[in-house]
Amino acid sequence: MHDDGPPISVRERQLRIVEAVLFSSPEPLSLSEILPYVGEGADLPSLIEDLRNQYAPRGINLVRRGDGWAFRTAEDLGFLLRRQEEETRPLSRAALETLAIIAYHQPTTRAEIEEVRGVAVGKGTLDLLMEAGWVRMRGRRRTPGRPVTYGTTDGFLDHFSLESLTDLPGLDELKGAGLLSSRLPASLQIPLPFDGDLREDEDPLDPDDAGVDAE
Repeated sequence: MHDDGPPISVRERQLRIVEAVLFSSPEPLSLSEILPYVGEGADLPSLIEDLRNQYAPRGINLVRRGDGWAFRTAEDLGFLLRRQEEETRPLSRAALETLAIIAYHQPTTRAEIEEVRGVAVGKGTLDLLMEAGWVRMRGRRRTPGRPVTYGTTDGFLDHFSLESLTDLPGLDELKGAGLLSSRLPASLQIPLPFDGDLREDEDPLDPDDAGVDAE
């Protein structure tokens, strides 16, 4: 007679389901996206915490990326593993500076980006950052002309291994990494980025905004 071993508990089964769902997803998943797989009533925060602790000493860790969770190579082993990726055109200095300004000043408009940099944002720079999945259109500023406001995405957090925007490096670190140049004003201060829903000075995007080019 074949012995299948002792039956697993409901919680053990839920842990296995959450583990499988996260492992099979290339993108971070939010709790609301995981819940349908385990069913209503499951204590997802507790299940996630258990998995996080279980994987903490292993070669892959369960990490938070914004509102989502994902398995990623342990930070101290990342240098050993280099995923084969298609060669992509490196971001220009202008694109890197624009990305850094959006990250720290979001929600921000194109005109506000240009004010910080002191130069115009070249055609296609914002489009490039949105195509990379790092920047998104958030809404429209409640000012004349209703300019589009921009912010970063969870894909930005995932790519740069950040749990949240509060983990962004300081000004000196940004300059050291080449993300900001000496051309920026010496008095520039790094503010705490706004990470949330639309602010009081923002309106939702118009229905046809999804199809427009970056302003």
